[in-house]
Amino acid sequence: MITAGLAKLSIKKNDQVQVTAGRDKGKVGKVLNVNLKTERVTVEKINMVKRHTKPTQKNAQGGILEKETPIHYSNVLLYCTKCARGVRHSHKTVEKSASKKKGDAKKLVKIRVCKKCGETLDVAKA
Repeated sequence: MITAGLAKLSIKKNDQVQVTAGRDKGKVGKVLNVNLKTERVTVEKINMVKRHTKPTQKNAQGGILEKETPIHYSNVLLYCTKCARGVRHSHKTVEKSASKKKGDAKKLVKIRVCKKCGETLDVAKA
């Protein structure tokens, strides 16, 4: 029996991504949520659906609400600002000092890099 484990996705929360398939193809947005179990990502203002809700104590008004629904991670690419489009990426290991003091040990950090131009796609680690 084969058991499916949790996948390790290279797309993370707060990444800029471009949609490559579906009705929102070509749109760029920020990742709000990543679900490893279903391999889906929720992107800001992408794949919007209308939800009809009854009035409740929390929402006395009720009515039609719009919300984002998740899309499969294979339908998005990381967005490179230098190339100005969604790109495939690779991983690169770089040395980074643990602190700014002299003589401190160097730490290896794995970053994501654009395959087309070589630009770093990780803002926080770069």
